[in-house]
Amino acid sequence: MIRIGIVGATGYAGAELVRILSGHPDASLTVLTSRQYAGQPFEKIYPAFKGLVGLNCEAYDTDQICSQTDVVFLALPHKLPMAFAPDLLKNGKKVIDLSADFRFSDPVKYEAVYQPHTSKDLFSQSVYGLSEVFFDQIKNADLIGNPGCYPTSVILPLYPLLKDGLIDVSTIIADSKSGASGAGRSLSLTTHICEISESFKAYKVTGHRHKPEMDEVLTGAAGQSVDITFIPHLLPMSRGMESTIYASLKKRVTPEYIYNCLAEFYSDCPFIRLYDHGIATDTANVRGTNFCDIGFFLEKDKNRIVMMSVIDNLVKGAAGQAVQNMNIMLGLDETAGLNIMPYPI
Repeated sequence: MIRIGIVGATGYAGAELVRILSGHPDASLTVLTSRQYAGQPFEKIYPAFKGLVGLNCEAYDTDQICSQTDVVFLALPHKLPMAFAPDLLKNGKKVIDLSADFRFSDPVKYEAVYQPHTSKDLFSQSVYGLSEVFFDQIKNADLIGNPGCYPTSVILPLYPLLKDGLIDVSTIIADSKSGASGAGRSLSLTTHICEISESFKAYKVTGHRHKPEMDEVLTGAAGQSVDITFIPHLLPMSRGMESTIYASLKKRVTPEYIYNCLAEFYSDCPFIRLYDHGIATDTANVRGTNFCDIGFFLEKDKNRIVMMSVIDNLVKGAAGQAVQNMNIMLGLDETAGLNIMPYPI
């Protein structure tokens, strides 16, 4: 069995990792760390796991982590993983970081939107963990920068069409909506139930730090500079994410052409589900799963495409994709531990 450590196990993404990996056929949870809840049973913090997860939370200790694990998931706020990853890698551990610390190929781009980086030498070996796009690189990686939830929902619909040269890159607008869990478990007035209930609003309209992450990956797909307009919104629900993306096309094509372009690119991708032309996606259909559902509409008179994608922001947008990356890194069945049936209602 593969021994698994989760650093930061009591945050929302960490708890999702515990949920998913507890049912993984090839994995065994050996270490759960939490600064705030060190010494407490995990099931006391999350009673949903009562009788199912028997581990106590521990303070982070590099030597203990390295002696008891094969793979370490870092479910921590930005800045902390860059301090922990070097020692873990030196001790031969596979590291999957759910923060933004290793998502960029260029540390200058990271520092422009986050903070100074103390492990810049690791950028050359980190791989951006968008599983369906960078599968071959992930197979040989020791360090994964797990993508953000917004970038996952925006990049996956666009990437094949940009690769095909079909989209006018100057026209891309991504209008994305997220459940409140995307803000994390820490207390915040902006995600207090009285602030978000019966409410719907945009935020960080011109400065969300996930945008440069999207631009970098989409630039690689298009072969030219991409600078999208990205507007995030907060939904009054706990989990789920929907992105509606608008762009002009460079040539006139049929719905069948669009569908086939997507289908060919994602032909071997078990977690991508394509909808026929004219069918809208729905967050309810992916809740609790690792699926990304993609749909599209063509506005023929304007020669414009409207794409939609939905994910569970805590699964495909965080923990599920992290486990998918682990499976790929270790040569396991890509779907191991992730065959989670959607809720019908």
